[in-house]
This record gives sequence, structure tokens and C-alpha cells, in this order.
Amino acid sequence: MKSDDPVTRYALRLGDDALILGHRLSEWMSRAPFLEEDIALGNVALDFIGRARLFYQYAAERVGGGVTEDTFAYTRDVREFTNLLLCELPRGDFAFTLCRQFLYDAFSLPFTEALAGSADSRLAAIGAKAVKESRYHLRRSRDWIVRLGDGTEESHRRCQQALDELWIYTGEMFETDQLIDELVALGVAVDTAELRRCWIETVSETLRAATLTPPTATADVSGGRRGIHTDDLGFLLAELQFMQRAYPGLQW
Repeated sequence: MKSDDPVTRYALRLGDDALILGHRLSEWMSRAPFLEEDIALGNVALDFIGRARLFYQYAAERVGGGVTEDTFAYTRDVREFTNLLLCELPRGDFAFTLCRQFLYDAFSLPFTEALAGSADSRLAAIGAKAVKESRYHLRRSRDWIVRLGDGTEESHRRCQQALDELWIYTGEMFETDQLIDELVALGVAVDTAELRRCWIETVSETLRAATLTPPTATADVSGGRRGIHTDDLGFLLAELQFMQRAYPGLQW
């Protein structure tokens, strides 16, 4: 389902990021290294799913015609999703998940802080609600990166390997396009390019504390905002959307 309304498209982007990352985190339920972390990862996943619902609800209200949040989550195909590629990558091991989470959280906190100042009152309200969650998420994932990086030889190796693999996907967070430029000019969207310096400072300080080496890769992989995704998103959606695909309109 496509919309020409810029604010709706923007809300869907943000909702897609939250939904897909939340789903990836939910895959750790009953699989985490210990019970407390199993519960913690589930709670963080719920934070993102809740955030996705708020963005989707707003988009649905703007579209009208009986469209709901479920319409966006369960009936769109892969090319209609506009989430960051970083969010859709497979779960990987524990180090991979926590590295991905830290890299995203270091971006998410300044992003939600800026979104709270949006000229669009609904987006601003969602941003304000998400700031507190984002602050906790960053503190938590940062602590884990330091524990893993400055822990055992094995945890350090796994964390460094994950960091090296994920690095090329981080540049997409700061890309801008015509939609962003248009909404930034109206005071609605966050100018993500302006967040890069803050992100680099947070990441660099944490990697030093974790005794990890900043990756040297300069190439960036992108395309998610344009609906160009990895094969992994297709498999994720096949699982996420199965019930509504098999039984359209099903309600509990």
C-alpha cells in the first residue's frame, strides 16, 4: 500500500524500522543466554513493537478508508517496506544482536530527542514518548558492548567480528532524500545527516571502553528506504504475516 502524502510515508518508514527490529529482538525469546536476559530482550522488543503501532496508527488515520495498523504490518509485500537494512539482518549470535542494537540505539536516542521537537504534533508526541525508552536502550546495549568487548577472548572476538560485519549498514541511518529534505524544511522530519557527529562520538567512546577496534570499512550498503532489501526480510515477513496471509481478516 503506497501513499503520496509525505507525512504518511515518513511515519511508515519509522514504523517499519521499529516493527522489523522489534521482531528480530523477539526471536531471542526462550533463546537468550540466561533467564533475566530473555525477559529483558523481550521487553525491549515490546518497546519497539509499541513504537511501530503508534507510527502505523497515525499513518492509518491519515490514509483513512478502513486502513488500520494491521494493514501496514500484515498485508504489504517486501518492496513496500522502507525500513533500514540494519534492522532486518538475521538475528545472529548474542554478540551480533547486541552490537546491532548498540549501533542503532546510539542513533535512536538523538533521533527521538529531535523528533520530539517536530512541527507535527503527533510525531512530536511519539518522539517524546520514545525518548525515555531510547535512553534506557542505549544505556543497556552500551553496557553489554563493554562487557563483551572487554570480557573474555571469545566474547571480544565475537563482538569485534559482529561490529566489522555490521559497520557497512550504519551509513544508511544518516542518508537523506527528497522526502526528508521536504519535511525537514517544514520542521516535520529529523535531519538525520546532522546526527552523525553525535553518533560517532557515542560509538567511539564506547568502543574505546570495550577495547574494540573501530572498523575501517568506508563503503555503505543502502536501499531499504527505497524498498530494496536483503532476502532476509522476505523470510521474516513470511513468518510475521503468515496468519493474515493464510486467513485474510482473521481476528482473535
